[in-house]
Amino acid sequence: MSHLVSPHGSPVLKPLLLHGQEREEEIQRARTLPQVTITSRETSDLIMLGIGAFTPLEGFMNRADWQGVCDEMRLANGIFWPIPITLSAPVEVAAGIREGSDVALIDEETNELMGTMTVREKYRIDKAHECRQVFRTVDPKHPGVQKVMEQGEWNLAGPVKVLSESYYPQDFAGVYQRPDESRRIFEEKGWRTVAALQLRNPMHRSHEYLAKIAIEVCDGLYIHQLVGKLKAGDIPAEVRIKCIDALVKNYFVKDTVVCGGYPLEMRYAGPREALLHAVFRQNYGCSHLIVGRDHAGVGNYYGPFDAQKIFHEIPEGSLELKPLPIDWTFHCYRCGGMASARTCPHGKEDRLILSGTLLRKTLSEGGDLPAEFSRPEVLAILRDYYQNLEEKVEVSLHNAALGEGVKGR
Repeated sequence: MSHLVSPHGSPVLKPLLLHGQEREEEIQRARTLPQVTITSRETSDLIMLGIGAFTPLEGFMNRADWQGVCDEMRLANGIFWPIPITLSAPVEVAAGIREGSDVALIDEETNELMGTMTVREKYRIDKAHECRQVFRTVDPKHPGVQKVMEQGEWNLAGPVKVLSESYYPQDFAGVYQRPDESRRIFEEKGWRTVAALQLRNPMHRSHEYLAKIAIEVCDGLYIHQLVGKLKAGDIPAEVRIKCIDALVKNYFVKDTVVCGGYPLEMRYAGPREALLHAVFRQNYGCSHLIVGRDHAGVGNYYGPFDAQKIFHEIPEGSLELKPLPIDWTFHCYRCGGMASARTCPHGKEDRLILSGTLLRKTLSEGGDLPAEFSRPEVLAILRDYYQNLEEKVEVSLHNAALGEGVKGR
């Protein structure tokens, strides 16, 4: 009998990924079906459905689910869910699809067959309404809003069969994990309580501090980093993996940490996305989610602790997983170490605020970071990355200049 939290909204995980002969037969059948091209975000959602990370969903949401999730954060059947999981199509594509028919789902970037869907319903949505509810803004500069506004005019809804996990198992071997795999690891370690640390940046000292607080109160820590698509300028997953591995190897007690990766594309929805992170971390077997400053935020669209507050606004019993809210953290020179606003009595002039944004900006511009910002092993990896990036840009510009010179002759 498992001592871990139950999957969300279901006694068991519901992975929709086909295997073996069943998968081969569905691939053959898919070749006879009309094709619907899906975006990178929809592909990542489909893979999350496939591996059971979006349990208990069985496919892309119908209108009743979309409306309920937008307005009340609940599916039509009453189960808590914070962000719509939908698949869109242009008017001309939707017009050619009959409700009740099957379609093949093709990734627009790789042209790979990702799955099939029985289209139970076609419907239009109010995109601005979704953005106001989910992102709290309709500003087109918000990357999540931009994605929604670029969607097709119609949504297609229905159950799916997933045929591929794309490049994730190969490109991120040893890091990419499915919920049944992480649960098995936690069980083998005898963990009952597991705190998840959401990461889309390399770990600086603030992340390390949050992680070690979690290890003090839980049996173990799950460093769960996003290996899906990010916005331009974010540090690639393979670089972040190196940084995290170096940090865990040198600064954490052995067997207190498990590292994993998941394929979801960031929406940058702040508070609502924190809730989505909680939903699928529960499916991964985590009992707690660390929620720090500006969780899943972007720009100045959300208050620094809105993602913590929203957990108090949802109905009791919505989630079995509990938030682990931690105040603003920083290095205090007078305290002589890491601290938070709840533990440090000193002023701003004594504090070094740590953030992924500052780290990226400083290193990308060739600046130096204080030693207190991150561990030396991590900074060495990041400096090497930015140095190589700068050299690649210089070579590219040089080649472009040569090309212009040839054309000018």
